[in-house]
Amino acid sequence: AIAHTADLQDRGSGVLLVAILFGLFSSLRKLYADGGYRGRVFQKALKRVLRQVDLEIVKRSDHANGFEVLPRRRIVERTIGRLNRCRRLAKDWGNLNQKTRAFLRFASIHLMLQKLCYPTWCCQTESYPKSTAHD
Repeated sequence: AIAHTADLQDRGSGVLLVAILFGLFSSLRKLYADGGYRGRVFQKALKRVLRQVDLEIVKRSDHANGFEVLPRRRIVERTIGRLNRCRRLAKDWGNLNQKTRAFLRFASIHLMLQKLCYPTWCCQTESYPKSTAHD
C-alpha cells in the first residue's frame, strides 16, 4: 500500500503503485483503473515502467443517466468499504503516513483472517459473522 499526502493526485502516484505491485506480483498482466487515470501522462509513464501490463480504463457510458454499475468497480468499492470498517482508517486521520500504512495492513490482515476462518463470509452481504469482535 502507498499512503501519500493529499496534495499528490492518484495519477502521480499510480505508476509508483503499479511498479511496486509488479515487483510483488510479476505475473500481473491486466490493470483495471478508473477514469482518474485516463490521462496520457499516466499511460505513457506506465508503458515506460511496465510494458507488458495492459491498462483498461473502467468508465461510465456517455449515455448513462444517474447511477450506473460499472464492471470491476464493484470489487474496488467492496474492498474499500470493508477496509473502512476499521475505525482507524475511517475516522482517525493520522499525521504520519507510516501509521496509515500500518493500519491499512492490520485491516487487510483482518479481512484475510475473516476469509480464512469463515470461508462463506466473503460471499455474504452481511458485514461480519455474529461471533467475531472488531473495532
